[in-house]
Amino acid sequence: MTIGVRRRMGVEERRQQLIGVALELFSRRSPDEVSIDEIASAAGISRPLVYHYFPGKLSLYEAALQRASDDLAARFVEPHEGPLGARLLRVMRRYFDFVDEHGPGFSALMRGGPAVGSSTTNALVDSVRQAAYVQIISHLGVTDPPARLELVVRSWISLAESTALIWLDGRRIPREELEPQLVNDFAALAAVSAAYDEEMATLLREVVKDEPADGPFAHLVGRLIALAS
Repeated sequence: MTIGVRRRMGVEERRQQLIGVALELFSRRSPDEVSIDEIASAAGISRPLVYHYFPGKLSLYEAALQRASDDLAARFVEPHEGPLGARLLRVMRRYFDFVDEHGPGFSALMRGGPAVGSSTTNALVDSVRQAAYVQIISHLGVTDPPARLELVVRSWISLAESTALIWLDGRRIPREELEPQLVNDFAALAAVSAAYDEEMATLLREVVKDEPADGPFAHLVGRLIALAS
């Protein structure tokens, strides 16, 4: 008869396991509500052993949030192929996939709190926003973005973040409606800016010229025309 023997993990492997366990617990409850004892129990090790790999509760939380922020930033990476509206829609779907999977952790991270309010975790949030900004600017084909364009893109990223947080509070609007709405919000913000700035107007014309008649930007125009009439 063969007796199973638990395999001993290396230091880095165990660290990664603990980070994964913490993220799984964060997907169900806020990090502030998750104890080291719970993480140790879920990982099948003792509380003192957790502290062998992480010097304190905050260091484990920061490591877990680092992985989560890397994952979230990666959701904005999209091939530069096809109409911009379709690209943004795919990005928003992946973004809401993350929010859906990590709701309490996402909410705590973005809103702040005792466990996630350190300067390190605040920097992680800023890094996600910056990664999103760089990706969107690259899709617009701009190397030196003017001030109005930067305002539009950063405002839109903040809007996506706020929309996701509101959606988590009861999920009263289907995400299948919010995702294309956010794509249209980007077009609307750009259009308002273009109405006041010729440089933005030129950029917007370049963006929409390749948009298909059944794309999200065209749907917005159709809805606005119907509303006006």
